[in-house]
Amino acid sequence: MASPSDDALQRACDALLSADGLVLATGAGMGVDSDLPDFRGSEGFWRAYPPLRALGLVFEQMANPLWFDRDPHLAWGFYGHRLQLYRVTVPHAGFERAAAMAARMPQGLFAYTSNVDGQHQRAGTSERRVCEAHGSIHQLQCTAPCTDETWTAEDVVVEVDVATCRAVGPLPRCPHCGGLARPNILMFGDGRWVSDRTDWQDAAFAEWLEGIDPTRLVVLECGAGMAVATIRHLSERLVRRGATLIRINPRDAAVPAGQVALVARAQHGLTALAERLGI
Repeated sequence: MASPSDDALQRACDALLSADGLVLATGAGMGVDSDLPDFRGSEGFWRAYPPLRALGLVFEQMANPLWFDRDPHLAWGFYGHRLQLYRVTVPHAGFERAAAMAARMPQGLFAYTSNVDGQHQRAGTSERRVCEAHGSIHQLQCTAPCTDETWTAEDVVVEVDVATCRAVGPLPRCPHCGGLARPNILMFGDGRWVSDRTDWQDAAFAEWLEGIDPTRLVVLECGAGMAVATIRHLSERLVRRGATLIRINPRDAAVPAGQVALVARAQHGLTALAERLGI
């Protein structure tokens, strides 16, 4: 397992100790440490969903809204399985470690994530302090869509035949028009995503940032990949405004000049920081 250097850990801790606010910016690697599937590359995806190997479908093809038109039972087989998986997954201790670091800061923590799994809220972060850039599997919308409203998937149960990755039985419906519902997730090639909920979250994030001197802001980026670089773009935009970036990544940890790279998996890097801080 990769381990962060002592010098990098100390620089990161110095930045955290002088910060007024913490952005916990997370990508897929944060969820992988909670034992969620790793979809990087076709082999990782097919290990999680063997039936889709036989169909020759990789994640980028499956995570497409067209399947709700072409084969809704396959679409809901994939997303229904993920919905149940994310409901029962326990967030790893790194979430709590990051919250403890931010608890020392006047403006606390705001989580910004490309993950759709709801792990930040399950770990105790307030809904008002989370921005889900790609939406959430725990919210639904109309596939049409007939409305810009979204609604909770809390009571939705989709029975899935794991041997075929297909939903069996009734599929979730839109309460407004009776048409097929889908997760409120930004998929690949998605022109029908209802972004209102994420837009509201993004506005709340912008308002929170306005209350912090950018030079006293730390971005703690964990497990953010380069293939879909939403989180990296956010982190580096905040660096250009004056924030300090601490990037935790086991493979792609390179940072802009003057920033801090911790070569480690998300949970391991957060644990090392917390222990150095005495948390």
